[in-house]
Amino acid sequence: MLEAQATARGVRTSAQKAGLVCELIRGKGVNHALATLQFTRKMIARELAKVLRSAVANLQQKEGFGGDIDRLFVAACFANQGMSMKRVRPAPMGRAFRVVKRTAHLTVRVAERPLAIARVSAEGAGAATPARARKTAGATRARGAKKAAASA
Repeated sequence: MLEAQATARGVRTSAQKAGLVCELIRGKGVNHALATLQFTRKMIARELAKVLRSAVANLQQKEGFGGDIDRLFVAACFANQGMSMKRVRPAPMGRAFRVVKRTAHLTVRVAERPLAIARVSAEGAGAATPARARKTAGATRARGAKKAAASA
């Protein structure tokens, strides 16, 4: 299973706000996640979409990638707290209030879903259905035969 990640460092938002948008796309397919980000009414969604596209491009460059983007999904998406810029805002009576301008590090990890391979048994088509299903199907056929014999 191939994996790739992309990180945007120092994005001008708080990690808490970015984490809300990360929760929307975590575990979803790449195409579904991009559509979700496109219609999300948060400014950070555009930045997160850039990081997601970058992670997909990183995976495409890896050796062994199958080429099917529909099999990709967002394996992990998180926002860590970055550097905080401290500023001073004038306050009444000669005092000053501190303003903290937060940044975040956005990380998106993309992985490829494994191919679903159907199990083939040696007995043939009858073995593909579970024993309980075969037993129930046989019982319904037997009841149908009894009703037909009773009505005739």
